Amino acid sequence: MKTKNKSNIHTISFLVANKPGVLVRVALVFARRGYNIDSLVVSPSLDEKFSRMTITAQGEPETLEQIIKQTAKLVDVICAGEHSEEDSVDREMMLVKVKHASTSKSIIMKQAKKYSASIIDEDEKTIIIAQIGTSDELDEFEAILKKYVVIEMVRSGKLVMVKGQQST
Repeated sequence: MKTKNKSNIHTISFLVANKPGVLVRVALVFARRGYNIDSLVVSPSLDEKFSRMTITAQGEPETLEQIIKQTAKLVDVICAGEHSEEDSVDREMMLVKVKHASTSKSIIMKQAKKYSASIIDEDEKTIIIAQIGTSDELDEFEAILKKYVVIEMVRSGKLVMVKGQQST
């Protein structure tokens, strides 16, 4: 996800019942309000009865507040809330496949090291690189790699966790 106007980007987490249809109902609340979901991550929680949903979206805070209130009223939503950089930590993962010539391979590998990325596969013509970091860090590394031939790229979307002892 490109982070152009940080004040307009919102990260919301939901603890939801691990049941069919919950994701669709949450997504419909966003759609009805005209809010586009930029990234969505759904993963199991410590208790198998529940899942953690993290949604990143861009839009006006007033609309977001209404979306959070509406989703919190859904039967299978246990809790919902927005998270800021001050109260939480977030990370995203990127896998990117880059075509290289023998002359550019060492430069690409140096850049990967600089951005704490790992080479997870390589052959005579391509390198697959994995990077974990903030959205801004991934955006920066992605921009550098675009100077070469990027064949394919996949990004996970944000994972978020509240700092301290409070539960996300």
